[in-house]
Order: sequence, then structure tokens, then C-alpha cells
Amino acid sequence: MVAAYIMVKANTGEADRLKNEILDIDGVEDVHIVAGDVDLIVKVDVEKPAEVKTVAADGIQGVQGVEDTQTYISMD
Repeated sequence: MVAAYIMVKANTGEADRLKNEILDIDGVEDVHIVAGDVDLIVKVDVEKPAEVKTVAADGIQGVQGVEDTQTYISMD
């Protein structure tokens, strides 16, 4: 398994809606609303590293209200 963490910046005040929509994306394990430079932290568990890109680019970035993402793949 490949674990990754995706930091999500939103341009909307609808954090709960974003959280619920992102939770519905295949490969997303958990979503936390946070305070700070980003609005959400998403944990992803997938089979292959290339699937992280699919979740981030095709899934999360396609959600209405998502402004930007940064992806970090776990090394352990």
C-alpha cells in the first residue's frame, strides 16, 4: 500500500461540504478540517504511487471549491 497526505486549500467557506465530497473519492481514507495555511488534510491509501496522482488530480482537484493541493507521499 502507498500512503499519501494531500493538503487542500479551499476558496469557499463550505469545509463540511468539501470534506464529505472528498471522502467519497476512491482511495481517500480520511479527511480532517484544520486551521492554518491549508483547510483540509486528506489521507490517501492506494496500491500504486501513480494512483495518488489520480486521486489528487482527477478527484480532489475536480471538487468545486478546491483552490490548490500539495501532495506528500509517506516514505514508511
